[in-house]
Amino acid sequence: MSAAAPASASPTPLASSEALLVLADGTLLRGMAFGARGTAVGEVVFNTGMTGYQEVMTDPSYSGQLVTFTYPELGNTGVNPEDQEAEAPHVRGVIARQLAPCPSSWRSQGDLPSWLASHGVVGIAGVDTRALVRHLRERGAMNGVISSDGSSPVELLELVRRSPSMEGLNLAARVSTASAYPWRKLSATGFDQRPQPSPQRPYQVVAIDFGIKRAILERLTAHGCTVTVLPASSSLAEVLAHGPEGVFLSNGPGDPAAVAEGITLARDLLARADLPVFGICLGHQILGLALGGSTFKLGYGHRGLNHPCGGEGLVEITSQNHGFALEAGSLPEELVEITHHNLNDRTVAALRHRHQPVFGVQYHPEASPGPHDADHHFGRFTRLMAERRP
Repeated sequence: MSAAAPASASPTPLASSEALLVLADGTLLRGMAFGARGTAVGEVVFNTGMTGYQEVMTDPSYSGQLVTFTYPELGNTGVNPEDQEAEAPHVRGVIARQLAPCPSSWRSQGDLPSWLASHGVVGIAGVDTRALVRHLRERGAMNGVISSDGSSPVELLELVRRSPSMEGLNLAARVSTASAYPWRKLSATGFDQRPQPSPQRPYQVVAIDFGIKRAILERLTAHGCTVTVLPASSSLAEVLAHGPEGVFLSNGPGDPAAVAEGITLARDLLARADLPVFGICLGHQILGLALGGSTFKLGYGHRGLNHPCGGEGLVEITSQNHGFALEAGSLPEELVEITHHNLNDRTVAALRHRHQPVFGVQYHPEASPGPHDADHHFGRFTRLMAERRP
């Protein structure tokens, strides 16, 4: 890997404006520090999207990760509160090739480095991100550390090798809401001009927060739902106490097999047989696990805006962000139909229950990666609820 040296090599003094990136396999990269100064350990992954860096950084699904952006310049459009998927960034750190010196956008309300610094997120720029991505594609996503506090490469490598693997981590419990709350639609900006259905009576939906994105809540609302958000640890009794017509299982970070309470809830919901259930990303995986399937860790994950997914002669261009996937052969054929595959690697992209109003998609239909190909899944959810109204 170019521009790299083993972390065990004799340390070179670190200038105050410099930062180090050390991977668990001993790879060392030097760059320039931006954002907050300090040390952050996490799983090093990459995102191939050309836009949407603020949405990525605030997406709770990136909790515990150091995100490499493959687009060569970061920060072009600055930052603004409307592009946030949560109140603050959830990424542990940011890896960039180059930072835009002067952000330019009519929506910008600040620059990226200052915003990251205000939230305590470390960054490293000046890294050969093409070489780093090739390395991760060949070796797989792995733990790493970004440091700009003067720690030596040897100290950082020891720190990385002591850090836990993403496998087995229930990060959903860390990012979920602590208590129930009703979702209030954000103030309209006119930026999204899609027609919004207006049912005579809103659909009552309970959303289980495993790391939910604001954009998902906004799309549920746009499709005529009134949404109450509940913690990841919620029981069936707590869900039913809100009188839902449908239950939504959200996206989130970490290993889906470790989210025991969420899997138990999904099984209990499936046992009712009559309540529509819709899962996205981690929620989709939790549905698959509740149906008797199993998950596995992908080599380097799917994180980007241009993943083709298809079934029954149709293709959707989708936004994705996940490091685990359902094992297709583990899903019971008598209960589950795989409706979509990721057309790059044939992994499970969507499923539905053959006998109940239950389905899940691995990708993000709310994210609109240019087209709105997958937004219809929200309408599909509301139709299932409408069909069961007296």
